[in-house]
Amino acid sequence: MRRYELMTIFPIEEDKYKAGLDTLRTVLSDFGVEIEKEEPYGDRDLCYEVKKQKRGRFLLLNVKANPAKLVEIDRQFKLNADLLKFMFVKIDE
Repeated sequence: MRRYELMTIFPIEEDKYKAGLDTLRTVLSDFGVEIEKEEPYGDRDLCYEVKKQKRGRFLLLNVKANPAKLVEIDRQFKLNADLLKFMFVKIDE
């Protein structure tokens, strides 16, 4: 298991945010990813429109995940309509 930071951007509408976050947590738990810490960054303007949205709700997660499963997690996240953007960054030990 490696440590990663997962930066996510959700729509600012509360119902879409909750639905996207629930789906995100479900996908992570299905693949055995351990969430160590969640750090909300709040609502911010986006530099460019993403899925016709000009603002997004940012959330940073510190997770432990199996690197072999990241490709499938990435695919599942792309299917989530309530997740605007995401990025995994490996944390050096």
